[in-house]
Formats: sequence, C-alpha cells, structure tokens
Amino acid sequence: MAVWEGPTPASDADASQTFDGLYDRYIESDTDVPPSERITQYVHALVERYPDLDDLDDDAVDDSPWADSPLIGNARGPFIYFSMVTNEAANEAFRHAVTTARSMGLVCFDPQSGGLVA
Repeated sequence: MAVWEGPTPASDADASQTFDGLYDRYIESDTDVPPSERITQYVHALVERYPDLDDLDDDAVDDSPWADSPLIGNARGPFIYFSMVTNEAANEAFRHAVTTARSMGLVCFDPQSGGLVA
C-alpha cells in the first residue's frame, strides 16, 4: 500500500503516475528524507493498533500484518510505501490503514491493483 499527502488524483491512471513519481523521488533516491509530521502521525496510529514486528515476541510475529519493521522505516517525506503479509490480521489492518489515512486526509493507493483505495 502507498499513502501520501496531497490532493486525491482524478483517476487510477493519475494516481499510478503520482505513485511512480513519489516512489522514484523518495524511495529510489539516495537522499534520506525524514517522514513528514502527518505521515509520522499516520504510522504511529497504525502501530498503536498493530505493533511493529520488532515490538512483538516470537509467538506474536506470525499474527502481525506487517511484512517488515519498523514501519516508519518505509516512510520518506510525504510518502509511505509498505507491504502487508497475507494473514487474518492483514484484512482488518488493511481496512484500518485505509480508514486512518482517509481520516487524516491522505491518499491511499494499491500499486498491485493499480487503483485508488476508498
């Protein structure tokens, strides 16, 4: 899932183009840009409900929706791109991630489907 600050693109194609630009600028770049305040708040809201893998004991790791940790490590500037595993927690966590992003005025995009997430 990709989440970013900015206006909601008019179409999935526009969102895909925005995602590509943000990915190139913030993830592929050698420049280390700290996450913006709003993206940091977003990540804190997610890990408050679903803790980072690093904060879980070995028995609880398999129940986490996150593919890596710490989640904030996937954030750069006004953009975060993170992966989720396929498990029971991931479906609920996905809905929570989308709802939280929307409540904060952030854009949600699923690069796998190529579409905006509402």
